[in-house]
Amino acid sequence: MKRLLSLAVVALLASCSGQTGPSAQTAALPPGIRYDAHLAAGGNLPPGAQLTNPKSGDGATAKAGAAMFSAMNCDGCHGGDGAGWVGPSLADGRWRYGGSDSEIFSSIYYGRPKGMPAFGGTVGVDGVWTLVTYLKSLPVPADIATEAWDTQ
Repeated sequence: MKRLLSLAVVALLASCSGQTGPSAQTAALPPGIRYDAHLAAGGNLPPGAQLTNPKSGDGATAKAGAAMFSAMNCDGCHGGDGAGWVGPSLADGRWRYGGSDSEIFSSIYYGRPKGMPAFGGTVGVDGVWTLVTYLKSLPVPADIATEAWDTQ
């Protein structure tokens, strides 16, 4: 009986020392996505993931993204072809939270304050990259009716 109890204690201790909880799983991951546009104390940006759009420039993906943009009701806020309506234009080349593929990905995946919901849990990583590819394919209009937010 003592031997059986000893084996049970050893097994329990071994399973506890493996650290399989959330802190062990995230310890090796960077704390977030790195943006070179962020201000960094002391000039040193903290570590973060560098995302790369695996679908960049793919015309078929951009077309699928246009369909997804409508199906997910993105045009309900951002207007047809992302031209802007209640939400800002996504076609004018001006981005409040950054216009690189990884920054647009983060805006769609995690959402933004004051109205942009997080769609990452709904469409997943592949769906977000599809939307990013579509948005990056939109031509910048010749006439932009508003002023840039950062020049005011």
